[in-house]
Amino acid sequence: MNLKQEKIAVLLGGTSAEREVSLDSGKAVLDALVSQGYNAHAIDPKEYDVINLKKDGFDRVFNILHGRGGEDGTMQGLLEQIGLPYTGCGVMASALTMDKMRTKMLWKAFGLPVAEMEVVTRDNFAQLDPQAVVEKLGLPLMVKPSLEGSSVGLTKVKCVEHLKSAVEFALKFDNTILIEEWLAGDELTVPVLDGRVLPAVRIVPEGEFYDYEAKYISDNTKYFCPAGLTAEREQALATLVKRAYDAVGCRGWSRIDVMCDAKGDFRLVEVNTNPGMTSHSLFPKSAATAGISFEQLVVKILELSA
Repeated sequence: MNLKQEKIAVLLGGTSAEREVSLDSGKAVLDALVSQGYNAHAIDPKEYDVINLKKDGFDRVFNILHGRGGEDGTMQGLLEQIGLPYTGCGVMASALTMDKMRTKMLWKAFGLPVAEMEVVTRDNFAQLDPQAVVEKLGLPLMVKPSLEGSSVGLTKVKCVEHLKSAVEFALKFDNTILIEEWLAGDELTVPVLDGRVLPAVRIVPEGEFYDYEAKYISDNTKYFCPAGLTAEREQALATLVKRAYDAVGCRGWSRIDVMCDAKGDFRLVEVNTNPGMTSHSLFPKSAATAGISFEQLVVKILELSA
């Protein structure tokens, strides 16, 4: 199968809160494909009805949309319906992993380690008892929307009086909110490409946690790859990440975020099924450590489309 003879749509932009990041990722992916001799074209679902892709002669999709509408199973379902192969996870894994709460519940059922949490919804918010939550989970706490990506709507809560307002803030972004125990140890992210776990990246934000600013704008966030783990810990992490990837049914490529608690034990955080591919992004950084250039990475992801 010679993919260079196919007409490839690079889906980028879209309408989610992560539009700008997707435009940057998409441009990098498009440039890489074109430079390698592929017949690739930028398609922004905000301006083009994706249902017409096949009619307009496209054979395959490189999906680099981030967030809702691109990474949550809906676009995957549409592409299945019109019969176009696409990169990344299928409908079920995309939909599941967009929902942080249900992803964690599935991992927990498989016996995999996740942070302890309380779930608050718009419907039961009135019954929230901050004191009881703090007694169960301690302080500080992390409050985050279940469905929004790119660290939108996060708050670190340091005292019981601020918990309610943090949940109210997160409710602006989603109807389901997670209140989690604070994980004080290292923050790691681990890419998986075609079932192969790539080197972990350790993230050291300038502020107290890795928020949107640190992720996409700040040049003061530090990234270490290799992550500085012992060989034994790197191997244990890789084994955990592969189990987590398989449990939720990922395919092609994904990136799994992991935090360490104060004792240094790993806790699974979430899955990114369409990881960022910008100059700041961590998947390409890890791949480079494994000897895979950006162009090779993009071509490999395309070859894994199904």
